Amino acid sequence: MELVAGCYEQVLFGFAVRPEPAAGDDHEQKWTPVADFTHHAHTASLSAVAVNSRFVVTGSKDETIHIYDMKKKVDHGALVHHNGTITCLKFYGNRHLISGAEDGVICVWDAKKWECLKSIKAHKGHVTFLSIHPSGKLALSVGTDKTLRTWNLVEGRSAFIKNIKQNAHIVEWSPRGEKYVVVMLNKIDIYQLDTASVSGTITNEKRISSVTFLSESVLAVAGDEEVVRFFDCDSLMCLCEFKAHDNRIKDMFSFEIPEHHVIVTASSDGFVKMWKLKQNKKVPPSLLCEVKTNARLTCLGVWLDRVTDTKESLPPAAEPSPVSKEESRIKKEAGNVVQEEERQSKPNTKKCGLTDDSNKPTKGNSLVSTKKRKMVEMLEKKKRKKKI
Repeated sequence: MELVAGCYEQVLFGFAVRPEPAAGDDHEQKWTPVADFTHHAHTASLSAVAVNSRFVVTGSKDETIHIYDMKKKVDHGALVHHNGTITCLKFYGNRHLISGAEDGVICVWDAKKWECLKSIKAHKGHVTFLSIHPSGKLALSVGTDKTLRTWNLVEGRSAFIKNIKQNAHIVEWSPRGEKYVVVMLNKIDIYQLDTASVSGTITNEKRISSVTFLSESVLAVAGDEEVVRFFDCDSLMCLCEFKAHDNRIKDMFSFEIPEHHVIVTASSDGFVKMWKLKQNKKVPPSLLCEVKTNARLTCLGVWLDRVTDTKESLPPAAEPSPVSKEESRIKKEAGNVVQEEERQSKPNTKKCGLTDDSNKPTKGNSLVSTKKRKMVEMLEKKKRKKKI
């Protein structure tokens, strides 16, 4: 297991975590984080990180996505398709990566060949966040154009647009995909998939920076404060809260391994902490381990050295109408707030990312080595100096 955390100081930290034998029956098993690597490939602060069974990818304000091979512990190159800060990165299995950026574009990448299979102008403003449905057939994205957009990933097209009152900065599917949450400042709207309508709203004390589902009904919420809160999405009640850090929490990640359900937190105080969740979510979790990075952390991921991943890729394009059930559910009671988009991305109507997009080569359709990218940057700087 490896904790990976990005920071303002342009570095990705990697810490290998190993369990220690329990001292006795009454003692909690301790975990020890050991510094494993630092990856300094970006020229600006890191803004997003995503992990699959082989790679860690990082997005940055330098407009690039860098790939780090966790098996070989080497830089695997950079993807340079976007124009603007990379705001979100999501893997679906081992075959596909989806990225969003301030240029309003969502890209679907082949995570084997590292080619851009599909580029969609998704929002009129920035893409602030995206989330992939557990089935891999749908995705949700939010942006600074005050819209929540539903995407048919099989067809590579927009399915629906919902206008929302404020700019949302987080959207997240539940583990089974029966509900999703949309975060605006300190408020969380909970939507049910079968009605596409808000079933309740949770209000946090401060602006929310990260949410993660601990189960289908329990949501962990962190924000511009030292506290993490667990909320029940059905009753909308706060189940418990605990002080996790000495400064605001920037990101969270939860996962399950045998005998452990773990939540990891990263804070502006420079600490990454691992917590063991109790079965009863009304009881605060216990600290498994912590590590100090001496950096201002921005994003977080956990790499689990797994041999196989059941979610290998997005569903094949040849499947007959595979999203009709989800789409019809969303459409069912959408009323006048959800409009079907008919004009979205007309030139880009090929199947999404499942057959190679053979249109004109665009910036970033292939992997760019770090050395080559830095050489190009140096040459451009020299040209600018000569002009001056």
